[in-house]
Amino acid sequence: MTERSRILGLDPGLAILGFGAISVALDANLSRDHSPIELLDFGIISTPAGQDIGDRLVTLHDDLHAVIDQIQPDRVAIEKLFFYRMGNTIAVAQARGVVLLVLAQRRLPWVEFTPAQIKQALTGYGNAKKPEVQAAVARELNLDRLPKPDDAADALAVAITAWFDRAG
Repeated sequence: MTERSRILGLDPGLAILGFGAISVALDANLSRDHSPIELLDFGIISTPAGQDIGDRLVTLHDDLHAVIDQIQPDRVAIEKLFFYRMGNTIAVAQARGVVLLVLAQRRLPWVEFTPAQIKQALTGYGNAKKPEVQAAVARELNLDRLPKPDDAADALAVAITAWFDRAG
């Protein structure tokens, strides 16, 4: 039996927090029957725009705990905060703070990667376009179609990057 590890990738956001979970082989000597990487789950946690910010952060907190209960990850990978517009950056930073709080509460080890690091890991090019990254996610996970929505696909890309970076 091949020993496996579970990696949860997160793409933080206040309106939408993407998550993607993979199972990866820890044994380099795999048989043909076992893939080194398998898709476990993916999806989003969403909060309504008109809702009070505090309530939105509580939803992220509670729903992320539920996702962790379901997936039981060994490691978590997070996309590093990327600055778009100041208003959006503050909201994403608040959501990211809740993510880090939940991970600390669960005593889960985590790593973070910049968007350029994720693109480089999956496509070999740090300025790759979103469709190229999504195609790489589908290829690595042997999927017939791209994972949707984009936030979940982005979270899977983060998880795959963490697997590629396992020696680091």
